[in-house]
Amino acid sequence: MEFSAQQIAGLLEGDIVGDSSATVSGLSKIEEGKTGTLSFLANPKYEEHLYTTEASIVIVGKDFNPQDNLPATCTLIKVSEPYSAFSKLLEMYDQAVAKQPKIEEGSHVSSTAKVGEDVYIGAFAYVGENVTIENGAHIYPHSYVGDNVKIGEKSVVYSGVHIYRDCQIGKSCTIHSGAIIGADGFGFAPNSENNYQKVPQIGNVILEDHVSIGANTTVDRATLGSTVVKKGVKLDNLIQIGHNVVIGENTVMAAQVGVAGSTKLGKNMMIGGQAGIVGHIEMADGTMIGAQSGIGKGTKKEGEMLLGSPAFAAEDYKKSYMGFRRLPYILNKLRELEAELEEIKENNKSNG
Repeated sequence: MEFSAQQIAGLLEGDIVGDSSATVSGLSKIEEGKTGTLSFLANPKYEEHLYTTEASIVIVGKDFNPQDNLPATCTLIKVSEPYSAFSKLLEMYDQAVAKQPKIEEGSHVSSTAKVGEDVYIGAFAYVGENVTIENGAHIYPHSYVGDNVKIGEKSVVYSGVHIYRDCQIGKSCTIHSGAIIGADGFGFAPNSENNYQKVPQIGNVILEDHVSIGANTTVDRATLGSTVVKKGVKLDNLIQIGHNVVIGENTVMAAQVGVAGSTKLGKNMMIGGQAGIVGHIEMADGTMIGAQSGIGKGTKKEGEMLLGSPAFAAEDYKKSYMGFRRLPYILNKLRELEAELEEIKENNKSNG
């Protein structure tokens, strides 16, 4: 599929500098640009690549003024937000290469399932009893959709995803390969024989609209009620969300975060990779948690940044860390002072 600079500028409401008839049929990073590809420049650190790139069209900011050695073959499209504009094009490209609606041979779709229009269900996918799949949803091969599951409009379930019974997936959600939605929460109770007896997990998981779940991420079903991932939440790969957790709107998590059961996370939180959060606490809206932090108690102050394990306020953590880094020097200084003190004591005894 080929697009001209004029067509792209029209889509992005941008201004053309160069050849408006220049065409592209692919996308590239600016440092790897080839003839016939489209790239973008948002970070000034990469400006040097603009003057050597072979990309035919490059998206730049409206206030960007190139040097005189811009390649003659490179056409610029100036927009307000280069990164956002390029993301919009990536989304359009992703939609263009998506599977065409159909139910492929070899898939199993229960006779009681309700399948909307323009739905794709790939070969060897399993769709259970009383499932609802709304218009435009995509279920890729080798995925499992359990009984009574609902999948909203235009949601995408990639290959190898398992969605257990009774779970609800909202509109325009994306669930990447290997993710498991609705496995049992980690519920076991010790009995009189000092063995662990399983506590049945009879709740479900609710993903609201525009949620993204990364590859091999797991969201456990609730013991009772629902584990809830609210609208706009983005979870990276390899994340564990425990039973009965509630994640507030537009919260984002990097890889390998673990959230224990019954914790309530506020909206607009940002959580760095490998952070661990204990169960049965509440975190305030806008809380920011640094990578590898250990959260052992809840917060009420909105927008606070936490670092360390156990974590505390970032400013205090930085001061403490400076002290920790100087600890060898401080210990050596302390020994010197102790030695000087002992010497003073000995001298006093001798003169005494």
